[in-house]
Amino acid sequence: MEENRMEKRKRRYRFFLYISLCSSLLTLGLVWVRDVWNKVPSNIHLKAGVEQGLEFYVPATATIYKNEEQEQVNVDLNQELTIYGEAEDTYTMEVDLFGFIPFKQSEVSVIQEKKVIPLGCSVGIYVQADGVLVIDTGEFIGKQGKKVSPAKNVLKEGDYIYKINQKTVESKEFLMDEIAACNGESMILSVRRDDRNFMVEIQPLQDQKGEYKLGIWVRDNAQGIGTLTFVDEEGNFGALGHGINDIDTTNLMEVKQGALYKADIISITKGSRGTPGELTGVIAYAKKYKVGDIFQNTKRGVYGFLDITNLPVQEEAMPIALKQEIKLGKAEILCTLTGEPTKYEVEIIAIQQENDNINRGLELKVTDERLLETTGGIIQGMSGSPIIQDGKLVGAVTHVLVNDPTRGYGIFIENMIEH
Repeated sequence: MEENRMEKRKRRYRFFLYISLCSSLLTLGLVWVRDVWNKVPSNIHLKAGVEQGLEFYVPATATIYKNEEQEQVNVDLNQELTIYGEAEDTYTMEVDLFGFIPFKQSEVSVIQEKKVIPLGCSVGIYVQADGVLVIDTGEFIGKQGKKVSPAKNVLKEGDYIYKINQKTVESKEFLMDEIAACNGESMILSVRRDDRNFMVEIQPLQDQKGEYKLGIWVRDNAQGIGTLTFVDEEGNFGALGHGINDIDTTNLMEVKQGALYKADIISITKGSRGTPGELTGVIAYAKKYKVGDIFQNTKRGVYGFLDITNLPVQEEAMPIALKQEIKLGKAEILCTLTGEPTKYEVEIIAIQQENDNINRGLELKVTDERLLETTGGIIQGMSGSPIIQDGKLVGAVTHVLVNDPTRGYGIFIENMIEH
């Protein structure tokens, strides 16, 4: 009996070791596959008319071809590649792991050499939502003394109301005036939710003062301090390196229009571990201080047209660097803390050519003692600060690590320009 129990224990133990070993090998295999996946970007840019080297060093082969043509080129991704694209064009690259396992498809784009002016100027940003954004729904005390919630299960956080009874909603004031004047009649709201447009019928109710309400909190604009990244020779600018998200819903705001205004930094809250710092400025919201118009708000940044004549521009136009041209090591960021944009030393400590978060392709560490003394590192309001290396614009600052303000993230400039 005792021997049988011992034998059963041994079998269970061996089975446990076997399962543990298989799990560990599977985990290591998945980590390795993910590492190989991340080493080959889904989007590869090349400059027209320039020979460029690509280094993947993964055990895979690839076939590069144009969709409408039969001609194709086979390459070994375990060796350094030298590629030349004569003119602007787009190709497909199909990657086979170990040369025979279909693994990944990437897009290869040949683009013209582009030069832009790095800015680093602080500006006031004002954007008007495309409709009125619903922040939340709630209850209020109705005329009969009971809690009512007309919008419950009809509207939800993140909805945009763009029409009321077929009238375009230009502002939250317009929406509230229409509701107040409804005389208790049902209203038809045109609503945009994610990528879907639909209409709902809703019945406003009176509160204890006899005023008609829907029981919703709404917002129609956003504003704050940000940093301009670049402007091209036609006056087209990019800023922030990430989109403007609503502070309550955290969703990317759908912008109808917006503007840039001159701003002066008046105070700096230094960042510390666990507490992000912040630039505080005075924004001159007057027509004579307007310096640009905003046309787009995307996850890659804010875009529009800029007049730089009244901005303290410090740099000349310089070429952009593609992902494969960026190196680990010394770089600079250009930002405004007082007066004019100033360069500060940073170090690029990681390059993620393939990242689920497009705004975090670069990882930075602030090394400039002046900046560390003044801000503690990267702080709110510095988003969009150009990152420069070897005379080329390589990206823009996007985020700070809350637990270590000396470190932060940046977006590749090629991703920001390709908005």
